Amino acid sequence: MVVLAELAFSAGDLARVRFAVSPMWEVVPSFRLLRAGIAHPIHRPWVEQVRPRLVAAGLDRGWLAELIPIPSIGYVPDFLNPAPAGPTPAPGEEWDAIRASLAERVRQDLDHLARHQGTLGPRLRTLHADPPGRLAKVTEEIETYWELALAPYWARIRAVLDADILYRARLAAEHGAGRLLNDLHTSVSWDDNALRMTGRKQPLTRTTAGPGLLLIPSAFTGPGLRTRTTPPGPPQLAYPARGTGSLWQARPAPRTDTLSAVLGRSRALLLAELETPASTTQLAHRTGLSPAGVSQYLTALRKAGLVSAHRVGRSVLYARTTAAETLLQPAST
Repeated sequence: MVVLAELAFSAGDLARVRFAVSPMWEVVPSFRLLRAGIAHPIHRPWVEQVRPRLVAAGLDRGWLAELIPIPSIGYVPDFLNPAPAGPTPAPGEEWDAIRASLAERVRQDLDHLARHQGTLGPRLRTLHADPPGRLAKVTEEIETYWELALAPYWARIRAVLDADILYRARLAAEHGAGRLLNDLHTSVSWDDNALRMTGRKQPLTRTTAGPGLLLIPSAFTGPGLRTRTTPPGPPQLAYPARGTGSLWQARPAPRTDTLSAVLGRSRALLLAELETPASTTQLAHRTGLSPAGVSQYLTALRKAGLVSAHRVGRSVLYARTTAAETLLQPAST
């Protein structure tokens, strides 16, 4: 049955509308996408790089595989998406919030999941029996997934999410909160002090949700909306971020001549090659530099905050940081 959700807003609720970038709102839908086994029109380049790592690490048959069902199931336990306390929580803060979930909340969510899919897997039965003892195992696997699937790409993803928030903040400043809420998604409209959402399976009202509204842009949650209501926290509304369609498109190779004068030719060349995360061996093969030289230059770039390192099994992937992306922009003009 399709229902119309109508979330009423008082002046106090409207004053509590805020944005946040949430790592877990990328973990859950991105993991589901990898499990779906489909050629996604937007995320295919990312899927092709990450899925082999997922399988090699055994994450396709672990805790997350039981907690995050295939798309036809729909429901994901709410405790996996704790309301971000601030605008940009670090991944570790969200892992801590999951570990701190009340046992009653965890069991309630797992019971809901069991009703959706008929039963719980063997790991989730142990989680249901002992939430405090097993949540550490869950977050350990989430951290592993983050490192192999999202952390090497986070600077690029984060740039899209930040740009979305900047656009919407300006929209609210120039046209008011009503225009901001009307512009979120085709299924959302603002009228008469209420936010209305069409095409939902469950109602969403102020009697079942906390005060205010937490808006979370997501690169992986589209094309629809996702909501979480865990009072007394605010209702969370995750929506597709603007610009996601171009997230993985190949960008023009940056000119490194100007940057070489500052960083040196080899370091500038390595930054340019890190359009996608790569290992020392891969970078040496692509640039013609020796593996020892690549390792030395990467160490220097990492100390300068221009490169981050992420362990994936026996390998280490290097990725450009947000600072490096910013540095390369003027070098490409």
